[in-house]
Amino acid sequence: MSLLGLLSKKMTVPTPAEALRGRNEAIPTSERHFVNGRAITPPFPEGMKTAVFGLGCFWGAERIFWKLDGVYVTAVGYAGGSTPNPTYEEVCSGRTGHTEVVLVVYDPAKISYEALLKAFFEGHDPTQGMRQGNDVGTQYRSAIYLTDPDDRTAAENAVTAYNAALKTKGYGAITTELALAGPFYYAEAYHQQYLAKNPGGYCGLGGTGVSCPIGTGVAA
Repeated sequence: MSLLGLLSKKMTVPTPAEALRGRNEAIPTSERHFVNGRAITPPFPEGMKTAVFGLGCFWGAERIFWKLDGVYVTAVGYAGGSTPNPTYEEVCSGRTGHTEVVLVVYDPAKISYEALLKAFFEGHDPTQGMRQGNDVGTQYRSAIYLTDPDDRTAAENAVTAYNAALKTKGYGAITTELALAGPFYYAEAYHQQYLAKNPGGYCGLGGTGVSCPIGTGVAA
């Protein structure tokens, strides 16, 4: 296949029929968070909620969220695609349909979902389609996957508000995918908390510099 053909394939999410077959077994991952030592897989403490965000390369994206007060633990993985239990190499091929995402486990008594949305939008450029900066392909698309259908209104309001703010600064429309969460597949162990293990590692994320005008208060 030509270089143009390969690039085109990586810029289009494959249908389930086109996607790689994957496997029945989960890919081995870390047991505990490298930064705070907490388990990154369920069960999580009672009262915790989860959110799933895709905002480009998950190495830098995860760091944004583990630093927030009220976030219990984070993990990186793959979501939004068709291939069960994909490997990193398969996701990079553009043939699984997944995007790189961060699973955020948080205490809603300490941090609101709106505050997570604010960090999400300000942490990347959500107007770029199937890329983020120099990282090109479907795996880098912006996405909000709703683990709680009740969060849809907050997410839609945030999209509307940030669209308006970006427009005043000359940006195009937000291309963020907004959908109910399907399966979340944990990425390989070496990807978890990558920038804590490799402080000088690559991070291609860069926000727009435009503030996202949504609430940051703790939900009642």
